[in-house]
Amino acid sequence: MQYAREKWLVKSDLQEIHLWDQNNKASKVGSLSFYQLFFETKFKSINVRLGRQSILLDNGRLFSDAPWAQQGRAHEGIRIMKSSKYFSNDFFFLFTRKYGNEFDPAYSPVASNKYKYMLVNNFSYNSFKEFSFNAMNIIDFLKNTTSDEMYTRVTSGGRIEFKKKNWYYTLNSYLQFGNNLKGQKVLACYLQPEIRLTLRKLNWRLGAEIISGSSSALSKNKSGDFDVLYGVTWKFNGNMNVFTRFPTDVSGKGLINPYLFTTIPINPKLSLRSDFHLFYTQYPLVNNLGNETSKFLGFENDVSLKYIPVKELEINYAFSFYKSTDSMKYLPKIQDETKLALWSYIMISYSFTAVNVKRYKNSSR
Repeated sequence: MQYAREKWLVKSDLQEIHLWDQNNKASKVGSLSFYQLFFETKFKSINVRLGRQSILLDNGRLFSDAPWAQQGRAHEGIRIMKSSKYFSNDFFFLFTRKYGNEFDPAYSPVASNKYKYMLVNNFSYNSFKEFSFNAMNIIDFLKNTTSDEMYTRVTSGGRIEFKKKNWYYTLNSYLQFGNNLKGQKVLACYLQPEIRLTLRKLNWRLGAEIISGSSSALSKNKSGDFDVLYGVTWKFNGNMNVFTRFPTDVSGKGLINPYLFTTIPINPKLSLRSDFHLFYTQYPLVNNLGNETSKFLGFENDVSLKYIPVKELEINYAFSFYKSTDSMKYLPKIQDETKLALWSYIMISYSFTAVNVKRYKNSSR
C-alpha cells in the first residue's frame, strides 16, 4: 500500500509467511512483518527515504531486492537520493538490530543481513547515447562471529557500458579488501565482461563471471574469497542455483562461469530463451587422498518460454539440466554426480492495481 502527496509518501508492504512441520500437522505463522515500511520526503532533486526498504542497484549483482525469494530482501536505514538529467547519486546509511522471535533469522527480509552498520554510495552517469557508467563504494562494519570485535571491509568498483548500433559492451569489476567476519585479511576481486549483439529476430549475450577464491597456499589469516554481498545469484549462475553462496558452494576455491544467452522473439507475445553455462573453480579442489582434481565442474542449460497473452498476465515455463564432472563429488551440491540433474517450473503472474484513488484540488474561475 502506498499513500503519496506532492512532497512526501508512505509505502508499506505487509507479508505473512506460514510454516508447516514435516509431519503435515496444522500450520502456524512463521513470520508476520513488513517487507517494506518507509517514509520518503521530496525536495526538488533530493529525496530522503527513512525506514525498511528494498535496494536494487545496477544489475543486481551486489544489491538486489530478491522479489522471487520467500521473504524477499530489505534493509533498514536512511537513503538520500539526488538526480539530474545525466547523473544520479544514492547514499545509504544502513544498520541491523535484534529481531523478535525464533523465525525471524529464517523468514525476515532483514535479519539475514550480516553487517552491523553499512555505508553505500552509488553514482551513475548516463549520456543517453553510447556511454554510461556506474561507480559503487561500500563500507560494511562486521561483528566477529565469536566475539564483540568489529571489522571493516570495503568493496569498491563499478560498471562501464558502451553501445554502438546493434552491439553492447560492458565490464563490471570490484575489488574487496579489509577484514571479513572471521577476522581474516581479505584481498578479493570480481570481474564480469560481456558482449551483446541484438538483431531483429535474435539476441546473443556472451560473457563470463569471475569470482575470486583462496589458494591452498594462502595462510589461514588471509582470504581471497569475494563476497557478493546482497546480490542476485540465479541471474548469473543458472536457474538451478547450484552455485549461490560464496565461498561455501565452491569450497572457497572461486568460480569462473563463461556463459552464452540466446533470446529469440517468436512473436510480440511469445519468446524463447536459452542460457548456457560452463563452471570452473579458480583453484583446484582436493580429493580425499590430498590430490588436486580437475577445475571443470560441469555445465548447465536453462531453456525457457515467456508468454504474455494480455498486459497484466505473464506465463513462464522453464526446463533446466546440469551435467556434473567427477570434481562435483567434492562439493555438497549434487546428490549423485553421475546422473543428470533436472529441474522445471511453470509460473503464472497476474499483476493489477486493486485501488487507485487520486484527489484533485477544485479550481476556481
